[in-house]
Amino acid sequence: MKIAAVSEDGYKISQHFGRAPYYVVLTVEDGKILNKETRPKAGHHTFAAHEPHKMAPGERHGCDAGSQSRHASMAETISDCQVLLAGGMGWGAYESLKSYNIETIVTDVDNIYKAVELYLKGKLPNLMDRLH
Repeated sequence: MKIAAVSEDGYKISQHFGRAPYYVVLTVEDGKILNKETRPKAGHHTFAAHEPHKMAPGERHGCDAGSQSRHASMAETISDCQVLLAGGMGWGAYESLKSYNIETIVTDVDNIYKAVELYLKGKLPNLMDRLH
């Protein structure tokens, strides 16, 4: 199984999916981490030239067509992963990752290794109220 986490430094889970420049991808078998790799991640820094979408009343963040295209390019980098850990994200990114069959956990645990350990034990909090 491969578990990805968004990160700014390779050790802590970033608080915002779109702003994180990296994915830390851990390969796990039988409850043990066998491999760690860092992959570059597209994000707000990549798409800075794009004008932000003006949201209609009641529209969820990141659900417009342009955002969905950008989210797809972010998800493709971890399409071989089964799980993504993030500290927060918009609804559009969350739904895009679901379409890739990537289980997304939004958590307040910031240490990547601790979060993976808790996930494997079924004890990692999934804080859906952190979606915006």
